[in-house]
Amino acid sequence: MRRPPVRRLAAILAAAVLLPAVAACGGGSGSEEDGSALVVYSGRNEKLVKPILDKLEKAVGTEVEVRYGDSAELAAQLLEEGDKSEAALFFSQDAGALGALAKEGRLEELPSRTLEKVDPAYRATGGEWIGVSGRARVIAHNPEKAAEAPDSVHDLTDPRWKDKVGYAPTNASFQAFVTGMRVLEGDDATRAWLEKLKANGAKAYTNNIAVLDAVDSGEVSLGLINHYYWYERVAEKGAGAVTARLHFLPGGDPGALVNVAGAGVLKDSGRSEEARKAVDFLLSEEAQTYFADETKEYPLAAGVDSSVKDLPPLESLDSPEIDLGELDSLQETLAMLQDVGMV
Repeated sequence: MRRPPVRRLAAILAAAVLLPAVAACGGGSGSEEDGSALVVYSGRNEKLVKPILDKLEKAVGTEVEVRYGDSAELAAQLLEEGDKSEAALFFSQDAGALGALAKEGRLEELPSRTLEKVDPAYRATGGEWIGVSGRARVIAHNPEKAAEAPDSVHDLTDPRWKDKVGYAPTNASFQAFVTGMRVLEGDDATRAWLEKLKANGAKAYTNNIAVLDAVDSGEVSLGLINHYYWYERVAEKGAGAVTARLHFLPGGDPGALVNVAGAGVLKDSGRSEEARKAVDFLLSEEAQTYFADETKEYPLAAGVDSSVKDLPPLESLDSPEIDLGELDSLQETLAMLQDVGMV
């Protein structure tokens, strides 16, 4: 099926975006009025990344103003603003939003010395954006209810798991996974899987944390989440206080998708040099160590390893081969989820 142009994504999402509200939120000490600040649009959770973004000013050598919002909505806003946007850097929660901007020519190609820091699988093929941290999709399981988790998300539609699977259909990470399945297996196969999952009594939760809670308590036997939620829980409460276990799927299964948070420099901002310095800072040992230790994500810059106990090395994961930039068709995914009655 031919995809609608990305401008359609912008038009649909822009209707839901209150531009003044997004512009008003965020931190930073720069002044909007005099244009002295490097403006960063961040689709990442403020609580999660503010401690490291607060260090951008020193790294870049100029005032920095960070405006927080939803990644897809911010991407739509940037497309609407065009070259009139005040933003110089987009820090996205996922690759799909970056892919949308790249396809519309809104991002400039990053220097080769920057791109070379990250494996090609986790950056744009044209060099317009680069992954900063990675997160793997996994199946959480309660060993008292399910001694072993299945090796494919396709197995979750088996009657054995009726009423025993938790998921978060309104969560961006689940939607990115569904988009990945659409890219890998096609729309018809993905729609059929979603319909079977719903018919099998899968239980919807508001977010990954709620899914993990349900697995941990035994309310459901299995749950679809990102890996770092479990590792954050263990770091907070101790391994002995967490019943749930994780299963990293083999065989390039769509349920083993590794998505990235990433950054791209906006064209025509007049602040490209500072924005490129900001990208390099996000790939620095200090920032990569922060993502590894504090958010429990995978650091993506070469030479920085995770210190999280029992976290499988990124290179050992059997994730599907996919161009992460193709995760940009969020609206088609949302329409599909609505059609099958999941959102």
